[in-house]
Amino acid sequence: MQSSPREELASLAPGLVVVAVAVAASTLASEVIGVSGLVAGVLLGAIAANVGILGERVGPGVNFAAKHLLRAGIVLLGLRLSFDEVRALGWQGVLGVVIVLLFTFFGVQLLARVMGLSQGLGLLVATGYSICGASAVAAMAPLSTADEEETAYAIGLVTLFGSLSILTLPFIGHALGLSDETFGTWVGAGVHDVGQVTATASAYSAAALAPATLVKLTRVALLAPMVFGVGVARRRRLAAAASDRGASADGVDVPDVHVPLVPLFVVGFLAMICLRATGWLSADALALAKDAETLLLTAGMFGLGAGVRIDRLRRLGGRPMLLGVISWVIVAGAALVMAVVVT
Repeated sequence: MQSSPREELASLAPGLVVVAVAVAASTLASEVIGVSGLVAGVLLGAIAANVGILGERVGPGVNFAAKHLLRAGIVLLGLRLSFDEVRALGWQGVLGVVIVLLFTFFGVQLLARVMGLSQGLGLLVATGYSICGASAVAAMAPLSTADEEETAYAIGLVTLFGSLSILTLPFIGHALGLSDETFGTWVGAGVHDVGQVTATASAYSAAALAPATLVKLTRVALLAPMVFGVGVARRRRLAAAASDRGASADGVDVPDVHVPLVPLFVVGFLAMICLRATGWLSADALALAKDAETLLLTAGMFGLGAGVRIDRLRRLGGRPMLLGVISWVIVAGAALVMAVVVT
């Protein structure tokens, strides 16, 4: 018997209260000690799960945040993008961003395969490093074969190394004598999360922030096409496997051949980009949407963090961490070459 909406809400309420408290704590941490709210959300979720704070009653609400609230935040992320800003980058800049993204996306997956890691983990790490960090990992996860631990590990890697970029890249930039424009372009193309890009560029100079943000948002705009491409490839692979064997492929049963090319929330992401392009939304409305996006993403990150179990992650071994280190170097190196060439 299907439960009523009131019963469903009652089952979600305890967990959503915990999520709300975690979001408030993460927001406070971001204001007081400067750590990203998304990073704080993941850490709080992981800590709460591993010390046994989260009981069975809060599970449904926390899982709801990890799935639905996170996707709502990704939808609102589209309102950050302006076609005018992308056009201002010029075709050379856009081409450079695309080349770095594709090189990173496929290079990291190849590296993961050579290291003997799962296809799902390689796909998520490649997506997070090449596009926009944890948000991109969450967007690609429905089309991957990664389990919860691998998804959490991918988010942990992009969070860790994106945060390390804040500490290391400004020193490297000054040592190389990079101009503000070149450094900003490098950071926008090579650092994972939007907040991490902002922090890294600001640590270098105020003038580096504008080109860093512009390049970064251009990468974010490529999230939907990349998810679409993976959806097409996955559907064809499953269809071919089902046709050849009449059985399952990649651990997914034959009926999953009809998986959507693009998850519905990515369609919403595209719709928000188009809405921003109309110019109908005021600056106040965009600011409000940005605040809502941050809160929703933080709630979702707490939910994902709550899925992290240290004992399970140990079973993955040290190779995923090595993948994160090497991928970080690859992305930073490719982005630096691009920045020097186009600026």
